Amino acid sequence: MIDPIAIASKSLDEYRNDRKLSVLPTEYTDEAGLLMCNIQESIYEAESFINEKQDLIYMLSHDLKNFAGNPQGLANLIISENPSDSVKNLAGLICESTNLQFRYIDNFIKLLNEHDQVAKINQEIRTIAFPGILPFINEQVEQRLLDKNIKLSLSLELVEAKLRIEEGLLIQVLVNLISNAIKFSYFDSEIKVRIYFEKEKLIITVIDKGVGFDKNQIDELFKKFTKMSRLGTAKESSTGIGLYLCKKIIERNKGELTAGSEGKNKGAEFKIVFDV
Repeated sequence: MIDPIAIASKSLDEYRNDRKLSVLPTEYTDEAGLLMCNIQESIYEAESFINEKQDLIYMLSHDLKNFAGNPQGLANLIISENPSDSVKNLAGLICESTNLQFRYIDNFIKLLNEHDQVAKINQEIRTIAFPGILPFINEQVEQRLLDKNIKLSLSLELVEAKLRIEEGLLIQVLVNLISNAIKFSYFDSEIKVRIYFEKEKLIITVIDKGVGFDKNQIDELFKKFTKMSRLGTAKESSTGIGLYLCKKIIERNKGELTAGSEGKNKGAEFKIVFDV
């Protein structure tokens, strides 16, 4: 009687922690067999619900991009007609606004896709060459840095490290953390990124001089659709799930993501730690 219960419990834990789908026997009719059958059905019902919800979100995101494209197309048409400078400027603002909407929707879809892939990833040890990934990170944050005249200072104190995280996921986590720092940094400020070894650990820090937060708000930062979701210093919008997904990605790949701040307007530090 104990063995079937242990197997059922293990399968449930694997789904909750790693979203690993179990294949439990469902042909037995005793109490232990019914327990395994119910757990099997519940897991597959939960997985089906998750997939249907994500499909709906992807569909809505696709439709939103189409809606945003309509005013952008009209604005470009207005510009092509050589209107007055004031009308051209207004049309240009419409184009900029819709471009931000496209970026927002693309990032939202990318975050959802990462969340779905985290549990499926093969967590074998792989070598990450940091000089090779930095251009990809810079490419994704460069325009946002220019928009607010923020300097990105990078201190790379190693060449490579053996980690369990997939390179693409690490890039996107760093892009999200730097983008978050940009969002809550003031114009003409600086963001510092440091990648280094310390006591057999790989440490990555992203430090800004922005709006900061109270220490008692740290746990709230990493919650899904957090109440701390707020506009950036240039009124940038937020999905409310970026830091939540970053933390999930790092933790599922055997790392730790923490945050710290000395308080309001005293900046913030986000730290990733991997055992190596």
